[in-house]
Amino acid sequence: MLRDYHSHQIIVGGGSAGGNLAAALVLRARDEDLPLPAAAILVSPELDLTGSGDSHQTNAGLDAMGGLMQANLLYAGGHDLTHPYISPLFGDFTKGFPPTFLSTGTRDLFLSNTVRMRRRLGNAGNHAELHIKEAAPHAGLGGGPEDQEIDIEARGFADARWAGR
Repeated sequence: MLRDYHSHQIIVGGGSAGGNLAAALVLRARDEDLPLPAAAILVSPELDLTGSGDSHQTNAGLDAMGGLMQANLLYAGGHDLTHPYISPLFGDFTKGFPPTFLSTGTRDLFLSNTVRMRRRLGNAGNHAELHIKEAAPHAGLGGGPEDQEIDIEARGFADARWAGR
C-alpha cells in the first residue's frame, strides 16, 4: 500500500480478530520504522489472547463468544501469548500509535480488551476514542440503531483523519 498511497491516506481497521491483526500490523510497522497509517479503527477487538480481562469472566454467559483459548494457542503457534504481535494490548505505546477509534458493547466478551487498550493508548499520549454500545454483545446488535450510530461515528473519525484533523 505504501507504494501506491501516502501513509496519511491509509486507515487500518478490523473487527474481532481483524482488530487484533490491525493493531499488530501498526505495532510491527512502527517497529520496522515504516510510516504509520493516519488512523486505526478497532471494533470489538481481540487484543489480549491471554483472556485476562474482567469481561472474559463477567460477560462469558452474556456473549456467544467463548472457549477461545484453544484457538488462541493455535494462532500463537507456541509463541508467548503476551507478545505484542500476538496480543497487541501488551505493546509499548510510548513509541507512538496513530489516532484510534475503539468500539465495543457492554455485553461484549472483549469489553475489557477495548477499555484497557483505550487507557494504554491514552496514558502513553496517543489519541484514542472509546465508543460503547449499551447491551451489545461481541460484534454489535446486528444492524440495530446503535450499530448505525457507531458506523456514522467511525466514518466521521475516518473522514477527520483523512482531512488531517
